[in-house]
Amino acid sequence: MALISIDHERGLLTAEFQGLDKLWTLKSRLEIPLTHVRGATHDPGIAREPKGIRVGGTYFPGVITAGRFLRDGERLFWGVKNPDKAVVIELVDAESYDRLVIEVDDPRATVALIEQSIARG
Repeated sequence: MALISIDHERGLLTAEFQGLDKLWTLKSRLEIPLTHVRGATHDPGIAREPKGIRVGGTYFPGVITAGRFLRDGERLFWGVKNPDKAVVIELVDAESYDRLVIEVDDPRATVALIEQSIARG
């Protein structure tokens, strides 16, 4: 699971991975400039979609999807054990990823936070 925060002063969205998720994802945190965040949705069904090729991280079908994946030229970052809590963050012109698929404690609140931050500019 990750904690998502927004730093408006620095213009960053931060995903801070908790506990063993740091090990599974091979990351302790991701920092994405808000100018690269296009939107966010709560999408539990994404876990049923093909993941692509694992570039780094952990994948046990039905248990955990974590780390970097490539699918049809798209660069994805996954950090999900419980698909019911998956939030998809769409990125544009970002250096490392096109989409982040991250498990959070409260998907609706996380989506609202991200959408409000985008609207705020």
